[in-house]
Amino acid sequence: MKLLRLPRFIRTTSLRFEADSSLRQRAFSTCCLAVCLVLLFAISVGGQAGGHTLFGDIKVDESQTSGLHPLSLQVLLYAEDGRLLNQQTVPSNGRYRFLDLRDGRYQVAVEVENVEVARVRVFVSAPFKTDFRQDLEFQWRDKSANARAEVLSAADLYSRSTANADLFRKAANASEKRKLAEAISLLRTIVETDPKDFPAWTELGTMYFIQKNFEEAENTFAEALKRNPDYAVALISLGRVRIVRKNFNGAIEVLSHAVQVRPASPQANYFLGEAYLQAKLGSKAVPFLYEAIKLDPVGMAEAHLRLAALYNARDMKDKAAAEYEAFLRQRPDYPYKKKLKEYIAANKKL
Repeated sequence: MKLLRLPRFIRTTSLRFEADSSLRQRAFSTCCLAVCLVLLFAISVGGQAGGHTLFGDIKVDESQTSGLHPLSLQVLLYAEDGRLLNQQTVPSNGRYRFLDLRDGRYQVAVEVENVEVARVRVFVSAPFKTDFRQDLEFQWRDKSANARAEVLSAADLYSRSTANADLFRKAANASEKRKLAEAISLLRTIVETDPKDFPAWTELGTMYFIQKNFEEAENTFAEALKRNPDYAVALISLGRVRIVRKNFNGAIEVLSHAVQVRPASPQANYFLGEAYLQAKLGSKAVPFLYEAIKLDPVGMAEAHLRLAALYNARDMKDKAAAEYEAFLRQRPDYPYKKKLKEYIAANKKL
């Protein structure tokens, strides 16, 4: 069958901001972040609709800072309604890849030590099987003297041996190349030689999560928490797995603990709110969703949609309209804004 290649379409979006969330010292030493997002659609035709691939390079410029830098980042894929679909551990200057996607609108988020530093929307749609590319460029910079001081948790730090540090880097590289079995083998070697390495246990759980081996992922995150019960990254990851497995009470338990140890985490608050929603405890979800919005109005704007859906289901349409209105202030380019505006006009309280 002849392969037909369509023209390449390029669109560039740039964002620049300073990260002032609480970050772990292993990843940062008084650094701030500048982000450039480059969206490049490379479209080819040669198959049936669906089954698309979304991929991109993570490019990190470390020339502007003398501090410590993160060895890896988390790239997360969300559905438009905020559901987490997949996540990958990617080394700095590595590549992520999400396979077998249906036509639709997605969000790609990047986290460093459980703090979201970037989020961009991607529209995946073509009549035939297609590759879509979303590159992300980061620049670490030293914070200015008048920047807010970081609150660092010594409990989150882990010093591993030189040999295990090398294995950890190799595992991140293997993960980036989608060699998950290799990454798992390397990480298992680390935790077998040093069972106390709770970040390595957490990365191992993430590999199982990517494989959709949710039972093993849950068990592995639990192992991390045996070594450090207050490790927020593992708590939130375990909560996400339990949401996927529909163990909503179990998710509420660990995510409540995550909020206790990391109250300034937008993700901990958001996913706790989501767990309460899934457990049909909407009244308990509301304060955590609002807290997530307060902590990160832009990154957690989708919480407005979750609140609007809750209010609409309870026939509180004026409140739902207010949430849609608040969402559009943060997402004025939302593709379905016309429908939201129609809802707002019909239900807004005068």
